[in-house]
Amino acid sequence: MINLISDTVTKPTSEMLHFMMSANVGDDVFKNDESTNALEEKVAHFFNKEAALFFPSGTMANQTAIKLHTEPGDQVICDHYSHIYNYEGGGASFNSGVSCKLIRGDRGKISAEQVKHAINPPDFYHSPRTRLVSLENTTNKGGGACYELEEIKAIRKVCAKNQLAFHLDGARLWNALVAKNHDPKEYGAEFDTISVCFSKGLGAPIGSALLGSKAFIDKALRIRKILGGGMRQVGYLANAASFAMDHHFKRLAIDHRKAKELSEALEAIKWVDSVEPTETNIVIFNIDTSDFSADQIISEFNTHRIELIAMDSAKLRFVTHLDYSDEDHSHVLGTLKNMASL
Repeated sequence: MINLISDTVTKPTSEMLHFMMSANVGDDVFKNDESTNALEEKVAHFFNKEAALFFPSGTMANQTAIKLHTEPGDQVICDHYSHIYNYEGGGASFNSGVSCKLIRGDRGKISAEQVKHAINPPDFYHSPRTRLVSLENTTNKGGGACYELEEIKAIRKVCAKNQLAFHLDGARLWNALVAKNHDPKEYGAEFDTISVCFSKGLGAPIGSALLGSKAFIDKALRIRKILGGGMRQVGYLANAASFAMDHHFKRLAIDHRKAKELSEALEAIKWVDSVEPTETNIVIFNIDTSDFSADQIISEFNTHRIELIAMDSAKLRFVTHLDYSDEDHSHVLGTLKNMASL
């Protein structure tokens, strides 16, 4: 099967596996794993942040950031598509006792003006205290949409004026950096904390990192322990992440090109009602449900050895990735051409 469900389905390359096995490991709970320490220094330097901490998942990294930026009863401003609200198991309320003020942005992207109007008056004790603004770049439910740096800087100014913390869920930030040709250090300058994922577009088997000031990351170490994220000889996985940064980052442009070609092929199909703008490696398309159901379309693709996912009853998604070969791509494009006459 050609798996286009997500970019999390990749397997380590032989070169990555070899580099993993060369790790110089210790006990990371005691911060004695040299390969993990090296990765944390490397990713912190990449974004020009003081420190970083390796996590088993992006959800745990995001939840740690929320926990440290807020107190129970506070409120987090985010888009209604946000991963921290939709796909982290209600962790914001469970772990931190906070609520989310949801904004309907543009494909998962919120504006400085929207943030400004979403802030609760600090002296109005009947409403939750607004404490944190969280962005997601690229946006998952928004189809891999990317923020413009100018808008991020404008939101940062609103946060600074209102004494709000500013967090970035950068699970697919690597894709945004390539698509927009942005300098990662500019992100480090704007956000108080950033989470990045190594197991999506970069193709590592597991792992994320949380970046921030040294004082913040020192506190994050305790929260990671409380959440059960302390790991031992994790340098093997840290080496996979380090290899991914060095060898799989710039090639993301290939995934973006293939996604764009899939998007263009879908636009020529009569039972496809619309295709959302494709900026990176996620292609979201809406079908005309008067002709077919999402389950029927998925079943038809499956007969052609292609796996994809439905996001609701009419919305489907392709995600290109490291293991999606040129041969796979030709097969999918040919299948789309043949399915146009359904």
